[in-house]
Amino acid sequence: MRMRSRAAVSTFESPATTGAATSVDQLSAHLRSRRQVEKLLGHGGVPVTALRAGIIIGHGGISWEITRQLVEHLPVMVTPRWVHTRTQPIAVADVVRYLVGVLAVPQTAGRSFDVGGTDVLAYLDMMRRLATLEGRNTIIVPVPLLSPMLSARWLSLVTDVNTHTARSLIDSMTNEVVVSDDSIRSLIPFDPADYDTAVLHALAERARAKRS
Repeated sequence: MRMRSRAAVSTFESPATTGAATSVDQLSAHLRSRRQVEKLLGHGGVPVTALRAGIIIGHGGISWEITRQLVEHLPVMVTPRWVHTRTQPIAVADVVRYLVGVLAVPQTAGRSFDVGGTDVLAYLDMMRRLATLEGRNTIIVPVPLLSPMLSARWLSLVTDVNTHTARSLIDSMTNEVVVSDDSIRSLIPFDPADYDTAVLHALAERARAKRS
């Protein structure tokens, strides 16, 4: 019996937003490592389907937790330049739906797909919309002076993320992660959640987790 591996999840970059000559060398070390894992899995002799996602919105996810904790811990934020970088967040339930879906669609074997939600947002807009949904009047002031290391130390002070992880994520936030090829939508057709809906589900899941 020929078996197909379960889908591998990595992170994608959009050639349209990072330049037509985008290559692995132009990505941050964090994103390059994900591409390398994808490549290694593909050399294992079993067809691999890779889903490349940006920020996944769901309780416990590191990038989501950074966003949530920044908004909830800081009524006033002085933020670095990466808050203007665009991304296309996707709800964790939609990622799972794609993961399950590709296993039932033979045409996805051995291919890579970009997956994202319906909204393309800068990190700044993500934080502002989260603040609105939580009824907070968060003031965010972007400044161009914070270096990646200072940004990482700042994140480690105001969130649960350690400095090393924060630095890796911040380096990646200079790469815009927007879907450039939505061909998976025709193979696994459904309407992904918008950002606000994904956020409300993540907050509800956190509330349930705290009660249990």
